[in-house]
Amino acid sequence: MPKWTPFPALGHYPFSASSLKKCWDRLHSGDREAWPREAGVRQAWIEFHCGDFQSAARLGLKAGGDGITVANKATSVYANHLEAGDEARIALFWQVAERAEAQAERDPDNANAWYWQAYALGRFSQGISVAKALALGLGSRVRSALEKTIQIEPWHADAHLALGAFHAEVIDKVGSLIGNMTYGAKKETGLKLYQDALELNPQSAYAMIEYANALLMMEGDMRMQDAITWLAQAAACEPADACEWLDVAAAKKELAQRRLAAGR
Repeated sequence: MPKWTPFPALGHYPFSASSLKKCWDRLHSGDREAWPREAGVRQAWIEFHCGDFQSAARLGLKAGGDGITVANKATSVYANHLEAGDEARIALFWQVAERAEAQAERDPDNANAWYWQAYALGRFSQGISVAKALALGLGSRVRSALEKTIQIEPWHADAHLALGAFHAEVIDKVGSLIGNMTYGAKKETGLKLYQDALELNPQSAYAMIEYANALLMMEGDMRMQDAITWLAQAAACEPADACEWLDVAAAKKELAQRRLAAGR
């Protein structure tokens, strides 16, 4: 495995098993992952929250079982935020999608096996173009996996976000009429899913960023000020681990870009 780009603030979030357990529910309010029972899986999660994503992925794969989930999350977060190469990023998301699909076949009641399959396929689709991905039938796979996630775990905030993103991306790429008729994508449904996600996990900078982008995709520049307000709120969040640090950093970068584009 090639060496991954290191997390820029490595060392800022030192966790032990005991300290991680104390804030586990807070850190996993978005994905509802249960506290790991196996020591090897716990260590993989410690590496993840500290920001050593490659080590987290390696240890998770080595542990197997529930360790696949941390490997998939670590790989996805790394690919989304730190991988500079387009081809490498797309390849990593495809790896996650394949691993998660196999995990869901072995453990069909594992909500995050379905979620990471959908998330990775969604990001892969963005990498090859959403329109092309829809033509290949990936959109239906994403939607089905997310609906399965929510069926298993109704309070999975991140799945609500991702399903909202499905509606937003389809509408943005093919329009409301075709999006509804061909793919069942509806603006009202998408916005409701985002709002549900924010109610389930109101402190999530990631949710705020996704909602800001969805407003612009589904309702256009007339919602620019609302999007900027949500991005500013995300940028003001206090990160509790490496993953949240990356989300807040992304919010700050996008906020500056949106303000510049809006002339503010």
